[in-house]
Order: sequence, then C-alpha cells, then structure tokens
Amino acid sequence: MPIVPDVKNWTWVVDTVCPECGFDAPGTPFAAIPALTRDSARALAAAAVVPGAAVRPDDATWSALEYAAHARDVCRIFAYRTAVAARIEPGPPPPFSGPATVTAEGIPGFPGWDQDATAEADRYGDQDPAAVAADLSAAAGAMADLLAAIPGSALALRARRDDGSTFTVASLARYFLHDLVHHVADVRR
Repeated sequence: MPIVPDVKNWTWVVDTVCPECGFDAPGTPFAAIPALTRDSARALAAAAVVPGAAVRPDDATWSALEYAAHARDVCRIFAYRTAVAARIEPGPPPPFSGPATVTAEGIPGFPGWDQDATAEADRYGDQDPAAVAADLSAAAGAMADLLAAIPGSALALRARRDDGSTFTVASLARYFLHDLVHHVADVRR
C-alpha cells in the first residue's frame, strides 16, 4: 500500500530546530556534517538489516528498510546537488533526477524530486536489506567525502531548486543532513 505523500516544504529546517527530531541545523557546524552523515547512515543501515525491517509499523509509516533505501537515494541526489552548488563537476545525475540547469541569473539549479514516486517505482520495501545497507554506506561515504573536500570559500555559493527555494552550499548540506537525522529518529520510534 502506498504511503500518503509528504507534501510539506521542509526548507524551514535550515533556520530552526526541527520539533519532530530535534536536529539543530543553525547550530550544526559545517565541518561536523561529514561525520554526522556517516553516523546517521550507520544507524539507518543497521536498522535495515534487523529481522522485520521490511514490515511497516502501520499503514502510514515506511518500514526501516524503506527509510534506509530512501536515505541511500537522498545521499545520491544531494551529492549531485551539492557538487552543482559548489561548482564541482557533479558527474551524471542519479537516474531518478533530471540534470542541473542554470537560472536566468546564472545560478545553478536542479529539478525537484518526487521521493514518493521513486520509493514506489523502485519498490523500496522489496529490496534486499543487505544490499540497501551496503549501498547506503557507500553513498553516505561519498557524500561525506564530498562535503569534507569543499573549501570554506565555496560555502556561500548558491543554487536553486525548481520550486524557487534557494540554498547556499552550507544550507543545502544542513538540509540534507536533517533528512538523514530525521529518518534515524523515525526508525527509532
């Protein structure tokens, strides 16, 4: 059964503490994000391989396996988006995302992502838990390495999502990290 899509615009989490998971984006130093990315991915990967990880706790909540598969894809898409924002050669976009663009103002842009459509099309809940855990660890490691390599001079560079939301490299990284931290809280509930 498909989950009702979450249509909230979560960009506000870069400016305040998330009341649901407690993540403090403004209080999180950019330099801490790579390690926190790896820590969150480890927790989600571990949750994906426990017995019963593919079982949803209720009809409105993803299973731990689905959250881990989603987090894997979040790492992949945000590695691409972060490279675009930081003006680093991003390589090809993930298969579930379109390529980067440039706005009329010369700001790099990227298309939105329908995460619920990806979850359904890729059948997150039917994927092999060990493969999801391994792929999540690899994707999070690549994202953490990318973040660690970004020079301080690039943190204020901007990029824009196709809905008009504008991020700096630093705020995009905090927005990304919130997603992982939030889903760790989700699987622990």
